[in-house]
Amino acid sequence: MTSEPQSAHPGDRAALLRVLGLWDSTLLVIGFVLGSAVFMVTGGPEGVARLVPSPGWLLAAWIVGGIFSFAGALVFAELGAALPHAGGQYVFIREAYGDFTGFLYGWTLFAVIHTGTLAALAAGYAEYFGSFVPALGNGVVVATLPLPGGTVAISAGQLNAVFVIVLLSVINYFGVKEGSVFQGIITVIKIASFAGFAILGVVIGRGALAHFVPLFATAGGGAGAEAALSGAANATTGAPAVTIGGFILAMVAMLWAYEGWNNITFTAGEIRDPQRNLPLSLILGMTAITFIYVVMNLLYLYAMPIGDMIATPRIGEAAAGVLFGPLGARLMALAVLVSVFGCISATIISGPRVFYAMAKDDLFFRRIADVHPRFHTPSKAIFWQCVWSAVLCLSGRYDQLYTFVIFAAVLFYALAGASVIILRRRHPEWPRPYRTWGYPWTPLVYVALCVIVLGKTLVDKPVESGWGLAILFSGVPAYLYWKRRKGRVSL
Repeated sequence: MTSEPQSAHPGDRAALLRVLGLWDSTLLVIGFVLGSAVFMVTGGPEGVARLVPSPGWLLAAWIVGGIFSFAGALVFAELGAALPHAGGQYVFIREAYGDFTGFLYGWTLFAVIHTGTLAALAAGYAEYFGSFVPALGNGVVVATLPLPGGTVAISAGQLNAVFVIVLLSVINYFGVKEGSVFQGIITVIKIASFAGFAILGVVIGRGALAHFVPLFATAGGGAGAEAALSGAANATTGAPAVTIGGFILAMVAMLWAYEGWNNITFTAGEIRDPQRNLPLSLILGMTAITFIYVVMNLLYLYAMPIGDMIATPRIGEAAAGVLFGPLGARLMALAVLVSVFGCISATIISGPRVFYAMAKDDLFFRRIADVHPRFHTPSKAIFWQCVWSAVLCLSGRYDQLYTFVIFAAVLFYALAGASVIILRRRHPEWPRPYRTWGYPWTPLVYVALCVIVLGKTLVDKPVESGWGLAILFSGVPAYLYWKRRKGRVSL
């Protein structure tokens, strides 16, 4: 096997190597996305089942959400094949909009998007871990830190979250291939647990097909698809009907549930034959994820009616409990734990490649561009990602981190989606071994969905969204500093 080094500056002792094949990159795509969302997003008072309280429309929401995310993946596939360099989305945005916008993306990615996602995933992992080992749960306070304006309590769960980030960062420090193999094993275990749940649920599970009847109706039964879309409440039970507005809100949840597939472009500098393997990994990975999500929701519906889903936040465990009893619920909780662990492992791999690319452009701390001479990993970038993610674990709540992440992330998703149109017009001479299906409608639809999500998040969570924007604009003085420094270096 030959490994093609990523282009390096003169004098570099080491460079990133192209060692990831199609299998590795496809499992990474799946690993980036499959975390806790499929076990939690459907149920609960804020879940998708409340927004679209009908079996048919619930399944349609997951299918349409997959289609929208697939559209984004097709756009990024073209960009990644045309610009197969470390940094991925950062490179796309920089090429389309210039250094300033590219830097703001990378800055926000480091400050909250990527590191905040890691912290949120680790917090979710610690919450589930605490159900098995209460002494390491979020309810056990181990220390208090005096800070201006009060004290901050540190729980055993937070320390557990920090530990898992440190552990997986160390594993990925020793090589992208080693890290991807470890993550791939976890992903295969996750897929096997989903398959086992689905097969056993149908064969021996105590579910009922009656939960699907009527297929298109409100939570209380009654009306058909036309009445459900009309917005009228069920005359018998008063249950809310499925409305167009509710379906659109469900798409906001879908964007979160399917979020993370773009991270594969960050590792484009280490994928063999990226013009072929990167687009294929996105297509195969997103197809598998959409199939898994739809099958899991079919099992949830088989286990319980829509009304019960609305009252069940941790629907994966609840459905397993109905189908298989208390042991099934515990095993599902274990599956969630493994799933989130694998998602953390995949997420740790991707982010440092962006920070490395920024440093190579002299738009970040120069040492962040260091590549380990033996392991060929961006070692300094991995270290500082680990440090900042750990700080966020100790300082913020899961829901706050989630809101900061989703607002800032979707803003740059929209910019990246539009960049495929800009770069086609600006650089028609670039080789494009893969071209987006349905161009230009595919990127236009994807960008439109992102804009809708941005508006909804801004209206519903103005304070958190404001913090997200503040973090973004805090990058302006940092950009001016590095731009002046870059100018001095080039003289």
